[in-house]
Amino acid sequence: MTNSKKMVAPPRALSIEETYAMRPRRWWLYTLVVLIVVCVLVWSAGGVQYNGVTTKGTDVARGIAQGLLHPDMDLLLGRIGEDTTTTQFLGLTISSEGVPYLLFQTMAIAFLGTIIGGILAIPISFLACDRIVPKWLAKIFQLLILLIRTIPSLVWALVWIRVTGPNAFCGVVTQSVCSIGMISKMYITAIEDLDVRILESLDACGCNGFQKIRCGILPQIVPNFISTVIYRFDINLKDATTLGIVGAGGIGAPLIQCITSSRWSMVGSYLFGLIILMMLIEYMSTRIRNRLTRG
Repeated sequence: MTNSKKMVAPPRALSIEETYAMRPRRWWLYTLVVLIVVCVLVWSAGGVQYNGVTTKGTDVARGIAQGLLHPDMDLLLGRIGEDTTTTQFLGLTISSEGVPYLLFQTMAIAFLGTIIGGILAIPISFLACDRIVPKWLAKIFQLLILLIRTIPSLVWALVWIRVTGPNAFCGVVTQSVCSIGMISKMYITAIEDLDVRILESLDACGCNGFQKIRCGILPQIVPNFISTVIYRFDINLKDATTLGIVGAGGIGAPLIQCITSSRWSMVGSYLFGLIILMMLIEYMSTRIRNRLTRG
């Protein structure tokens, strides 16, 4: 007598409608989140007082628009006037008060600050990663990064002005310190996302420590590090203009002076130059980041 085996039919795949009908019912959670957001909005709006637009504010907005449409071309092109100081740049004699020189100084401050901050952030990020060093040591450097990120860049600039004086070097130091906080945070994320299976494979092949770093670690973290530095350079280029207002070099100081004295054609020249510079930097940085992402 043979025992017949009972065939078990495979489970039927659920349709989209059936899967949607079986979704978790969390309407109460969504309602609670919406109520919390509404309460926070109402509470925040209670601390804001709006007294309308002043007449002076309207005049400033109209003046800026008029300055952008009719910029001072001599200032924009860096032409030398009779009562302006000059400087040598790439073998050319240009006005140190013109837009090209001030934009170059602003970009130089942002570039040097980004590079110095990016280099200093490498050892700090490795020491702040608890997958590499003991947790007590990682906590110390994580607190250091948090301290740097907590203090705004303008406050750092006011601190370093007391040390170096109001000049472009103060802007470089400020940008370097501020860059460490954000870049280290992004570096740590890239280090924690390392694929350790590659290192295990290299170890099984008999590779030494240098070869594992060269072939297993650097190819994974270098593209992320470069992309982070480029992104931070975009931020520093905008911040360098703001830092110039407090005397840290760049185009910010003459820009705020022209706004205060209502010289709108000069304001338009400075803003027009900044817009062109930011468009070029954004275009180039986007292409470089896409190239790093796609290989």
